[in-house]
Amino acid sequence: MSQTKPVVLLAEELSPATVEALGPDFEIRSADGANRSELLSAIADVDAILVRSATQVDAEAIAAAKNLKVIARAGVGLDNVDIKSATQAGVMVVNAPTSNVISAAELTVGHIVAASRNIAAASASLKAGEWKRSKYTGVELFEKTAGIIGLGRIGALVAARLQGFGMNVVAYDPYVTPARAQQLGVKLLGLDELLGTADFITIHMPRTPETTGMISTAQFAKMKPSAFVFNVARGGLIDEDALYEALVNKTIAGAGIDVYVKEPATDVRFIALDNVTATPHLGASTEEAQEKAGIAVAKSVRLALAGELVPDAVNVAGGVIDENVRPGIPLAEKLGRIFSALASGERLESVELNVAGEIAVKDVTSLKLAALKGVFTDVVSDQVSYVNAPVLAEQRGVDYRLTTTEVSEDYRNQLTVSGALANGDQLSVAGTLTGPKQIQKLVGVFGQEVEIPLTEHLLVLKYTDRPGVVGTLGRALGEANVNIAGMQVSRADQGGDAVAVVTIDNALPEGVLEAVASAVEASTAREVNLED
Repeated sequence: MSQTKPVVLLAEELSPATVEALGPDFEIRSADGANRSELLSAIADVDAILVRSATQVDAEAIAAAKNLKVIARAGVGLDNVDIKSATQAGVMVVNAPTSNVISAAELTVGHIVAASRNIAAASASLKAGEWKRSKYTGVELFEKTAGIIGLGRIGALVAARLQGFGMNVVAYDPYVTPARAQQLGVKLLGLDELLGTADFITIHMPRTPETTGMISTAQFAKMKPSAFVFNVARGGLIDEDALYEALVNKTIAGAGIDVYVKEPATDVRFIALDNVTATPHLGASTEEAQEKAGIAVAKSVRLALAGELVPDAVNVAGGVIDENVRPGIPLAEKLGRIFSALASGERLESVELNVAGEIAVKDVTSLKLAALKGVFTDVVSDQVSYVNAPVLAEQRGVDYRLTTTEVSEDYRNQLTVSGALANGDQLSVAGTLTGPKQIQKLVGVFGQEVEIPLTEHLLVLKYTDRPGVVGTLGRALGEANVNIAGMQVSRADQGGDAVAVVTIDNALPEGVLEAVASAVEASTAREVNLED
């Protein structure tokens, strides 16, 4: 009797090459994922589902899929997949993070060329029956300066293409070493210097609470009146209201935008301006990118259902991982994210994960990958996976290693992410899992012992120990209408360095972190957002 083949559901139209990449080892079914009732019925007994952007694979759909092992998004974005629910259900989520990098880089260059020569406005004018050659006089790219904010994979591709125009390329990226920049033929600058120097500025950063609105009124004021600004990365990196004002007031010369805070973007004011080239999120909209995405996720589905390591898994490492090690994967990743948040823009030189306790005798390589993934998740524009995280570290000149010891004095097992920063500082954060429910806890930060459950929103402060600080901290947060869910205070010596870790219900409103830091005279104040 032949063994039943795993079932793969294609919930949207995918290329024949995608089906070919899956191969003959699966039963292939099709359904209209945009039809809710059809989706919930079709997903009930499948092992894997392949989607694009129209299918909502939410908690309800995941609960209805009793055999589901893999959700594959044939593209980069994962807004239509409930990653948290998938993780809780033990379902792997994969995407195709590199499928659109060339398409996105080429679109960026297209926007730059279009803006420099007024192509969109001139075309619209001519189609309206006008002939206004003098109105649309442009500028050459040759020997102009291009400023790239975020020198990840797409940023590097843009740099190479702009160098072909004879442009001077400078970049801002605190996580790229001078040696790496030199390899790319790019000069590293501070952000303010780049803004004041560049003629064409393009941003390629991840969207995080720290980068949202990173180009706003103050940054536009630093730019040349002849400067052009471009965003083909993530909506919200450029403050849309501030951009409108800068364009209307001629603070800058023009802009090219492909992504928006809210999409579809039908009522954004700056789109109507003549000095703006706007496109409807076309970064991945090429035949080549779509085909690459389908083939990539098909290969990931094959690996996942075979129990092998999946390079593009976004929520689990995949492969054969000891059941005692697996619960530590999300903890290691969160510790890596906290580590980077505390480093706050300082360039990393080294990262180490120490695994202490009973699991140290197991294969804990997956924990190292998870920690490294966490370190880079919020600080680079590339999609970070368990496989490309070491590559990102090597590209940025960051040494990384794993150490183990079977001795853990305080906890059954403890994970510690530590490392050196370029300014000479040493930084460490430690965590553990406690109780039958394996509660994730932060147990060490800045060399001080704490014990507080990890939540989505943390506030970490380092200050000089003295009376009244806790009261001042509570009052400052209360005045900002920020609710404290929990707090731990620790010090090594009376009157010495002290640390406060505060769990809060929501992300801090703008300006509150600075106000709190000032109130308690903190030498270091960091907000950590661990939302999925």
